[in-house]
Amino acid sequence: MTLEYAWAIENCSKTCRELGVPRSTFYRWKKAYAERGRAGLVNRKPLGIRWPTQISEEAVERILQFRREYHMGPQLIAWYLERYHGIRVSCSTVSKTLVRRGEEPLPKRSPRRSLHTRRYAKSVLGHHIQMDVKVLSLRTAEGEPVLRFQYTAVDDATRIRALKIYRQHNQKSAIDFADHVIVKFPFRIHTVQTDRGHEFHALFHWHVEDQGIRHIYCFPSN
Repeated sequence: MTLEYAWAIENCSKTCRELGVPRSTFYRWKKAYAERGRAGLVNRKPLGIRWPTQISEEAVERILQFRREYHMGPQLIAWYLERYHGIRVSCSTVSKTLVRRGEEPLPKRSPRRSLHTRRYAKSVLGHHIQMDVKVLSLRTAEGEPVLRFQYTAVDDATRIRALKIYRQHNQKSAIDFADHVIVKFPFRIHTVQTDRGHEFHALFHWHVEDQGIRHIYCFPSN
């Protein structure tokens, strides 16, 4: 009615003042009326349900699979999706997807374990290698304290052990130690298990995987 009333008289400014309608709104209505008639004045639906940046259902299924079957965190899931499935999503997107689907966060600390009377062991050589780092507090000949880092790998079947000491505690040292273990152990290595220390993150993980060795992280028991 406002539009027809404005067209009925020459002064649209006076019409807008009388009806309490901004001129910008009037011209927006006029343009919509000229393009689509009375249908252009009807309120349209808001934005669609699907956003342009919404990830695909395949990516959601992969994210849930990695969390439920392999207990991976958001960052590791994002790496796996990009490297093995060609799906590029950010760590924050993975985290928000897990929250929306009701997935519980991974436990940050492992409870105290009960003592075992039977020693843990594997039956196949090289099937499971435990790798860890120990900090050594040493002193020089002058009595000054220095830190060194002892990298250790143990086969769960034979208890064969490999050791090497490094000055630096980083992924470069961890990668060098992994190559050292591959050469020293007299059997093929199937799986390497480590904790979630910074030295065993992405560069180390992909280096070990590229050698045909599976790399897994310790998962705290509930």
